[in-house]
Amino acid sequence: MNKHLAITLLALLGLFAQAAAQRLDPITWEASVEDNSADGATARLSAKVEKGWHLYGLNLPDDGPNATAITFELPAGVELDGPLEPSRPPIEKYDPIFSLKLSWWDTDVAFTQRLKITDGMAHSIPVKVFFQGCNDQTCISPQRLTLDITAGTGAVATEEAPLPSEDVARTAQTTASKAQTPRDIDSSGWWEPVDPEMLDPHSADTAALVGSSPWWLIFIWGFGGGLLALLTPCVWPMIPMTVSFFLKKSGSRAKSVRDAAIYGLSIIVIYLALGLAVTAIFGAGTLNELSTNAWFNLAFFLLLLLFAISFFGGFDIKLPSKWSNSVDNKAETTSGLVSIFFMAFTLALVSFSCTGPIIGTLLVEAATMGDMTGPAIGMGGFALALALPFSLFAMFPSWLKGAPRSGGWLNSVKVVLGFLELALALKFLSVADLAYGWGILDREVFICLWVIIFAMLGFYLLGKLRFSHDAPVETVGIGRFFLSLVSLSFALYLVPGLWGAPLKGVSAFVPPLYTQDFNLYEGGRFEEFDDYDEGMAYAAEQGRPVLVDFSGYGCVNCRKMEGAVFDTPAVSSIIKENFVLIKLMVDDKTKLSAPVTVEENGKKVELETVGDRWSYLQRHKFGANSQPYYIVLDNSGRPLTPPTYYDESVSKFVAWLENGLKAYAAE
Repeated sequence: MNKHLAITLLALLGLFAQAAAQRLDPITWEASVEDNSADGATARLSAKVEKGWHLYGLNLPDDGPNATAITFELPAGVELDGPLEPSRPPIEKYDPIFSLKLSWWDTDVAFTQRLKITDGMAHSIPVKVFFQGCNDQTCISPQRLTLDITAGTGAVATEEAPLPSEDVARTAQTTASKAQTPRDIDSSGWWEPVDPEMLDPHSADTAALVGSSPWWLIFIWGFGGGLLALLTPCVWPMIPMTVSFFLKKSGSRAKSVRDAAIYGLSIIVIYLALGLAVTAIFGAGTLNELSTNAWFNLAFFLLLLLFAISFFGGFDIKLPSKWSNSVDNKAETTSGLVSIFFMAFTLALVSFSCTGPIIGTLLVEAATMGDMTGPAIGMGGFALALALPFSLFAMFPSWLKGAPRSGGWLNSVKVVLGFLELALALKFLSVADLAYGWGILDREVFICLWVIIFAMLGFYLLGKLRFSHDAPVETVGIGRFFLSLVSLSFALYLVPGLWGAPLKGVSAFVPPLYTQDFNLYEGGRFEEFDDYDEGMAYAAEQGRPVLVDFSGYGCVNCRKMEGAVFDTPAVSSIIKENFVLIKLMVDDKTKLSAPVTVEENGKKVELETVGDRWSYLQRHKFGANSQPYYIVLDNSGRPLTPPTYYDESVSKFVAWLENGLKAYAAE
């Protein structure tokens, strides 16, 4: 489905069902019983996971997002018989946002638990499920639900109160602690549900609910890599030679154009096959792990460092000469389409010393995007850019007269690529450094190295820095001048980051701000409340509007918003000077002093943790359950603006805050 069409449809749905546009149910559960007999049964809990979402694993670090938990409240006469077994192992990935290795399922999964019945009777067993789901754009609040199963085929047991099994569940709370009413939670007007019309469903950022299409980015990177490969000394001189060969061999321009087109198509087929081979060899599961596995990233760092040294002239990466000789002989001894194909294969082998590092970098980047089709798409873009000139120059031979001649500039292209490879290599070393907490590449160290790399690149383009195989640069051309201007300007742009500037333009590459040892920008940060009622009371005393931020420790995009938007001076100063910020973590595991039972959608829901309380507030008051979720309130708890969601545009967020201030002043 076209992305814009999907966004439009979501917006139209919002007109008719505003709650449905915000209340997401990407993970649904069903319970069933298998192999049921008088002495035992198998309980099966099936989770249906929508495409693009994932369900967190059973075992996660305590300071990470919420793990999935399934507990059986076992009555007398029923025992667990073995561990809880998922139908397949979860995907394991290192998450640089949390600096933790996490696990999850991104497709449907089932959990089975064997139960042993010791009294020969049938029992009704409540099964409690606690889970959280996320996608690339948002997370839903942690949810608790109770599923009932019946195990055993004997007479029905009549236990009044099943007791939780000690090894898998907490001791049940007393009846008195569960008997509290919603009034204990909903004790002020601040908790009153908001009229859906005040939330203006037209403004909901429905784009945040639509998955991104990273394959376009992979294709563009591949195409750009192919264009760079054309400008290397291994490929560029081959263009006039190959085109001239076709013109002389064919005898007619029409046939030479056809042969050149087949030649270009053969190049595409060869490199596309390479991308497909990478996917077939590694498999989709392994490619998903590449992006965050620390050892893979360390290996990628060493590989890209090797490529950079090769481009700097340290050595050439060549395939065995007998390979190219063998393929060349095939091209000479065959005829027709087969001969043209082997000529294209010869080009791929002979030019490998220049194209190999570019292809290797492209495959690494494509694989680490976690898409199993990434390598094939990237290679398709690379091959298309590489093949186009051969076909176009064969169709229009006169263009060759205006093409730049081979010379020292081709070697300069290789050196420039070497600098870029070196800078990119540090990104992969940073991931491994964060994974193991080595602390060797903190944010300021990383930025310092990038400043030096891009400054040296600028000086190289101006001829102030030369390698052993470089010819002296007597004059600086217009192209070199502007490229050096870009490189030196970028180096200066990075300098404030040494003292804690956000550097939003490169936030996806540099280490997170918390690794910064010295930060001059911390003075611009603002205080925040972590309790809704306390924050609302303080705002009423101070006469300020309230900015409510529903967030979560397990919400990746909440962390991105904090780094890319909230930590910027423009947003930070507006909030600090004009708002009372209340940040509510919907997955806070801190226990309430006593569980509270509330009624929601005709069912009784038990709130056990602080996170449960804030999640209920978001659902009860705003009819939403996804994070990040931001809304501006007045001192009576009424919205002053429609809510906003994940969007890293600082200007949009500033305008949204200013609209809230204007609405507050107009009251």
